[in-house]
Amino acid sequence: PLCGSAEPRTVLAGLLGLHPFETVYIADLDALMGKPPQTALMDRLRRAFPGIVFWIDQGWPDEGLYSIFPPNGKARRVIGSESLNGERLAALEQAKDTLILSLDFKEEGLLGPVQLLEQSENWPEEIILMTLARVGGGEGPDFARAERFLHDYPGHRYVAAGGVRNDNDLRRLQELGMAGVLIASALHSGAVDERTLRQFDWQEIGNR
Repeated sequence: PLCGSAEPRTVLAGLLGLHPFETVYIADLDALMGKPPQTALMDRLRRAFPGIVFWIDQGWPDEGLYSIFPPNGKARRVIGSESLNGERLAALEQAKDTLILSLDFKEEGLLGPVQLLEQSENWPEEIILMTLARVGGGEGPDFARAERFLHDYPGHRYVAAGGVRNDNDLRRLQELGMAGVLIASALHSGAVDERTLRQFDWQEIGNR
């Protein structure tokens, strides 16, 4: 209902017509699968929507992205746990002030080095809890994981990703103490509409 095609600018315009979002998360699936990154597309989106802060998940970031999105510009670099290894864990610690860490989970557990969960002192402030099996699935968020991380790894700002269906899910995540949520399917289907979005006063994390 929000957009007439899958062209990224059309999709983004549709989302912004629903609500004045300040932050947009983009997963560059080509880059995540080892193909050439969509850096040129990111640049076009940056120019078309100069007021948006983009969270860009390319796995381990492409250096070309740095040239169009400087660290203090309108973008945040998202590093997925599945893209990390021993050498990159050290690099994550060095760059944690400029990054967002996405802890990516499948049913069997964390994707990426398990020692990452033993080094929470090296995490960035902002953490995405991504339950991949629930993305687009309509099964509801992983509330148990959200609650566990808030309790076991305090001192971070957590963003839930995967499974949000309606206002009840949003309310429960907010009550748990989540700083924000990544949501797409429920917006496209209309299950979460403009009126619902106005009910929530999420912390502003995109411009930090």
